[in-house]
Amino acid sequence: MTQVSFVQHGMWVTERMGAGSAYHMPIVIRFDGSPAPEPAVLAKACASVVERHPLLGRAVREQDGVPDLVPATRTPSLETGESIEEAIRRPFDLENGPLIRFTLVGDTLVIVAHHLVFDGGSKDILIADLAAFVAGTVPPPLEPLDHAAAERERVAGVLDEARAFWADRWREPGETLVPGGVLRSRRGGPGRLLKFTLDVPELPGLTRFEVLLAALHALLASYGNADVVTAVDLSTRTAASEGHIGPFVNELPVFSSPPSETPFATFAAGLRAELRSLYAYREVPLARVVAGLRPHAALAPVSVSYRRGSGPRSEPAERFGEVDRLAFNHAVRGALQLQVLDATADAAETEATGMTASLRYDPNELTDAAGFADDLRAVLAAVAQDPARPLGTLPTRDPAVAWPVPAGACGVPVAEPDDDAAPDRPGADPDDPLTAEIRTIWEEVLKVSPIEPHDDIFDLGGHSLTITQIIARMRKRLDVEVELDDFFDNPTIAGVLQVIRR
Repeated sequence: MTQVSFVQHGMWVTERMGAGSAYHMPIVIRFDGSPAPEPAVLAKACASVVERHPLLGRAVREQDGVPDLVPATRTPSLETGESIEEAIRRPFDLENGPLIRFTLVGDTLVIVAHHLVFDGGSKDILIADLAAFVAGTVPPPLEPLDHAAAERERVAGVLDEARAFWADRWREPGETLVPGGVLRSRRGGPGRLLKFTLDVPELPGLTRFEVLLAALHALLASYGNADVVTAVDLSTRTAASEGHIGPFVNELPVFSSPPSETPFATFAAGLRAELRSLYAYREVPLARVVAGLRPHAALAPVSVSYRRGSGPRSEPAERFGEVDRLAFNHAVRGALQLQVLDATADAAETEATGMTASLRYDPNELTDAAGFADDLRAVLAAVAQDPARPLGTLPTRDPAVAWPVPAGACGVPVAEPDDDAAPDRPGADPDDPLTAEIRTIWEEVLKVSPIEPHDDIFDLGGHSLTITQIIARMRKRLDVEVELDDFFDNPTIAGVLQVIRR
């Protein structure tokens, strides 16, 4: 068995809390209008890809609250199916695997991998390797990789610095105002899709992603959000992991408070500086440095995933059919998930500025997805015309919204603490045998002693991994079940006892 990486553990936890198909990562290859490979050739190529990337033939199995990578009970192979949607939405069996499937639906190949073993960059690697095997060529060999072990070593080296970095930055994301509603969801669940193109200008000293992110923050501020937060997917690939398939990604939050009088280019440069400082800790999961962070499918209601990649008809896809790298998984993580593929042209070709955007959203929270897309395009068009334009003069759907935005317009108001109020602390009898048995389990897992009934597990250095271990040991030894949500709401021995006995 092999220990999972930090990001795999986080996905495993949120998947257990119910995420639907939010972690399904599909690629759809249509062979209409191009010669389709013979099924036998395609089946052999799929098997060769799995052999080249052993992670695709793994499953994730729990042992005493710790998820491990184990061989799947069967090897992934080419199947036939009746519909693309069914092939994409069909649940994965995480414990038995495999965590990828290849389904031939007529003249269309549907590849669906679980995010536990896959990321956006893996799509290009898989397509290139599959095309090579279909063509009868063998890609260069890959060096074996124990990503989780190497990651833990790197993270341990910067953990203290990362805690200090996030100490004065992190704040729990609240609501995000949008025209006609409020975005609150951070869970995974059913979603809808809107695809559109974005023309993102080239600005001196900024990448196209930085321009896009700054435009998104400016737009959200124009809706009346004094404090803006977006979760951003960041690649954690190293030189050693190049060419490998896996979940080399970490989601981290980017905060801003856009002032109305600041020129867009100045605001974007400041956001770039914040991003660059964050990059030093891009591998460190937020749950390891922010005490009490509850597991969510998305860190914030609004998230962004940006990837530079090949266009839909470029090599190797040009000889392999029409490839849809942004195929919809019929779900969304959070309330609004903006996935962007920047298919820039080769230097020898005409310069391209268009990006393909895939907006996945919860229709119960974002009621006008088309309007949101139009607003984002309008902001980018205004920025292209005049990068020095003050943020407060950028196009907005509601001219009545005034800059600066009143404090507290975004998020749930927090009541002032009552210093005279006595804390409501559930009791725990130290002579109760169950109290003693739970304390023993906590001390074993946390390696801290003694632990008192009202000691907060997060103050003791606990996090989601230690909590899943404690839950598993209580289930095995004491025959009691405590849900992860209940544990986060009651993070003391006394609190857990109250949950068990209610």
